[in-house]
Amino acid sequence: MAKRDEGALADRATYRAFHMVSTRWADNDQYGHINNAKFYEFVDSAVNAHLLIANALDESIGLVVDSGCRYTSSLKFPDVIEVGIKVDRIGTSSVSYGFAVFKRGVDAPAAIGHFVHVYVDAETRRPKPLPARLKAVVENLKAA
Repeated sequence: MAKRDEGALADRATYRAFHMVSTRWADNDQYGHINNAKFYEFVDSAVNAHLLIANALDESIGLVVDSGCRYTSSLKFPDVIEVGIKVDRIGTSSVSYGFAVFKRGVDAPAAIGHFVHVYVDAETRRPKPLPARLKAVVENLKAA
């Protein structure tokens, strides 16, 4: 797998949409910072909120088949975070997303990463081509 350009991943201008997330007390772990698994929840919520608001999830379900995250600094409650999302690649039935998690007002990300959704039929769970509405929405998230 090719090494990702982490400089570009860390640049806010790379991301096409941002979603704000308020952290909760329960997000902190015993070490006093937000547990790394919560970052995936924040990203999943940001992408799905974007797609739901655009009414792009009525025909297919996106299953995560690959993901990765590099943590660069910690966050803690009551930080407010901004999740930047973009699309790196659109396939026949898949979308490769890039993301960055920023503390509000801070330019350097606390985490950068990627994940791939394969969109499947809700009943059969078999891959199917991206519906036109979903494809149009993710096209607008393509990185410049």
